[in-house]
Amino acid sequence: MKKLFTTLSNIWKIQELKERILFTLFILLVYRFVSHVVLPGVDPNALGDNEKSGILGLLDMFAGGSFSRVSILALGVMPYISASIVVQLLGIAVPSFQKMQKEGESGRKKMNQITRYLTVAITIVQSVGYIKTQVPKEAILLPNTLFLVLSTIVLTAGTLFVMWLGEKITDKGIGNGTSLIIMVGIIARLPVAISQEFSARVGSASEGGGPVALVLEIVALFAVVMFTILIVQGVRKVPVQYAKKIVGNRQFGGVRQYIPLKVNAAGVMPIIFAQALMFIPGALMSFVPSLQGSWLIQFSNTTSLAYSLTFAFLIIAFTFFYTAITVNPTQMSDDMKKNGGFIPGIKPGLATSTFIDDVISKITFPGAIFLAIIAILPSIAVKFGIKQEFAHFFGGTSLLILVGVVLDTLQQIESYLLMRHYDGLMKTGRVTGRTGVPAASSNAAL
Repeated sequence: MKKLFTTLSNIWKIQELKERILFTLFILLVYRFVSHVVLPGVDPNALGDNEKSGILGLLDMFAGGSFSRVSILALGVMPYISASIVVQLLGIAVPSFQKMQKEGESGRKKMNQITRYLTVAITIVQSVGYIKTQVPKEAILLPNTLFLVLSTIVLTAGTLFVMWLGEKITDKGIGNGTSLIIMVGIIARLPVAISQEFSARVGSASEGGGPVALVLEIVALFAVVMFTILIVQGVRKVPVQYAKKIVGNRQFGGVRQYIPLKVNAAGVMPIIFAQALMFIPGALMSFVPSLQGSWLIQFSNTTSLAYSLTFAFLIIAFTFFYTAITVNPTQMSDDMKKNGGFIPGIKPGLATSTFIDDVISKITFPGAIFLAIIAILPSIAVKFGIKQEFAHFFGGTSLLILVGVVLDTLQQIESYLLMRHYDGLMKTGRVTGRTGVPAASSNAAL
């Protein structure tokens, strides 16, 4: 406990770090305040119980409840994330985008500009769909055409505003701005979830179990978080030896480093892709009423065995797919060879590329299995009587984002402490983020 207070006092002794933390907290406070502003022309009293479920519930969680409140920030940063994913995939498949990626800072600026333009286009399309399907007609106070045009403009401006807030946090705050905004939206639902679970167990509306059941749930949640941290932090260190070079009277190279290959290199993307596909059966049944009584009905229930098994299979498949397109062993081998590095016992070139690819395949399989388990844990929690709202925190995208963002932010804080020769946040070892790079060796914002 004494070390904790000493570390906190050291954080406030570093003026730049203190200013960055306060700036981040201020921006997040502004975001949470604006997220409660309802769209112009909507009667908030007529919204009633507008809670969402399924993939819409997931979007509502990412938006911190703005989606169900019909807020001006209802779409949040999701259009920006969608645009970023599209541009990232184009960078893998389209030669012109690949060329931009290799142009350094100028190429990065071009990619960012394309992402922003694509964000506007995606937001406009999603705004129209949101207004048509998610805003109750009885809550609209304006003529339909006027409300549609006005709300589309406001929702688009709201998403751009959130995107701007995220960029400000990344530039002048601490941590990745977009990720922090999503994390705050998820955490904002935690007090309500705990309150509902408390009422269900020991409150006036108790459904049984009592305090013992609630304590067991908290312990189980703690264990799941620890398990998730192991998955996020897990790396396979591949040793790399660099040849010695003598220039004048100085010797360069001759050191051994390692390539940290992540057990879960794909992050949360396989879960997002799989959830998008699992939404298709429900959409088909809504468009074709005759399918309501078919076997597709099993996939509209997120707690059914068919849904969980299919969901897990898709996650495993997408984990291999996304890892294959984002991690390039051939490029890693070429870069290593150009810098005079080699893996001990492995010939440079094709043999190195094959070795790295084999290692990635071996560690991706258990990573994909563990990721699938984490993804279906909320469904298992519901089966044990845990409320849906609280069960979301037992796994899935929300838990992976929370763990990843917290680790990244702590990594940056520890970097500032170590640069000023203070002790880090841990007694032993170093905090590592999703990059797998120790904080002591990397200060770059993720």
